[in-house]
Amino acid sequence: MTSERDERFMRRALELAAPHDGPRPAPIARAYGAMLVVREDRVLGEASDDASRSGAVEALRIAGDSRGATLYLTGDPAPEAFAALVEAAPARIVRGCPRIGLEDDPLAALARAHGIAFEPALLADEASELLADQATVAALGRPLVELKSAVTLDGRIATRTGDSKWITSETARIEAHRLRAYADAVLVGVGTVITDDPRLDTRLAPEALRSQVPIRIVVDTTLRLPLEAHLVRTARSRPTWIAHGPGAAPERVHALRSAGVSLIEVPRDEAGGVALAALLATLAARGVARLLVEGGARLAGALLDAGLVDRAAIFVAPVILGDAQAPGLASRAHPPLALAHAIRLERPVASRHGPDMLVRGRVRAPAS
Repeated sequence: MTSERDERFMRRALELAAPHDGPRPAPIARAYGAMLVVREDRVLGEASDDASRSGAVEALRIAGDSRGATLYLTGDPAPEAFAALVEAAPARIVRGCPRIGLEDDPLAALARAHGIAFEPALLADEASELLADQATVAALGRPLVELKSAVTLDGRIATRTGDSKWITSETARIEAHRLRAYADAVLVGVGTVITDDPRLDTRLAPEALRSQVPIRIVVDTTLRLPLEAHLVRTARSRPTWIAHGPGAAPERVHALRSAGVSLIEVPRDEAGGVALAALLATLAARGVARLLVEGGARLAGALLDAGLVDRAAIFVAPVILGDAQAPGLASRAHPPLALAHAIRLERPVASRHGPDMLVRGRVRAPAS
């Protein structure tokens, strides 16, 4: 049985494991994990995963003698930590996130084999957030998808002429680049690239994160992306993928591949565009577990219509355009006619970044 004391120490472990402004673990998709070694209300050792170490192993090293202690783990440790757990001879192991998938639970088996008391899921909802991308891949066969956008108070992402630089302040853009740094890949539509010629880098992120540039992915059904676009010109130094439909012109395929772009052929959907569900499955197979979508209204609308968006991160600037012809956040093919059928955010969290607000939350499918 767990107690308030257990919750207190698990919350400390979750604080350690939460994404911070330091290098993310490798491979990119690996979740953050952390462990506390506690005996008689005293923390003997604590550590979180980073790119070069297991938090569990490091916490045990710091603690020294862990016999009879309680180990608080946010999730399953890396396989190399299991031997260290056995050698530590703790009295209890308390885990946060339940085991992902349907396979056997090796941590539970280890505890049984060595007579260690085991609590499999404490503060499971909070802990599962650290593993949300891996859980999505395991359950749905696609990455966790977060839709990021910047809008005016009246919900516009640009003027009717396409001017969107800049709706939000530099402070908000710094936070947007931090979000990129924790994504495996960033997805945009070809229209966004033609209009804005984005870099899709992390140059404004905190210094420790600037080298963590996600894969840049463009949805471009007919391969009309200009060869002079920044993404194409820098494809040899930073991974750039283009998802296109069948029947692309051979000369375009050759030119883009010669520039260093990786091409992904995807079946077309009923409307003639790239089949987004098939694309996401392909991305998951290529190791993309967390996808940040920064496309325009059309791409956002298509993903929402298909039920392929899990989270949203919407920056709202104190700006009003007042133009009904300016593009909105999403253009859906089948918008709801009643508010009861609108897409909503669950557990929304708002934070301020300069004069702008960021609202993040889980996307809840509309009522049927």
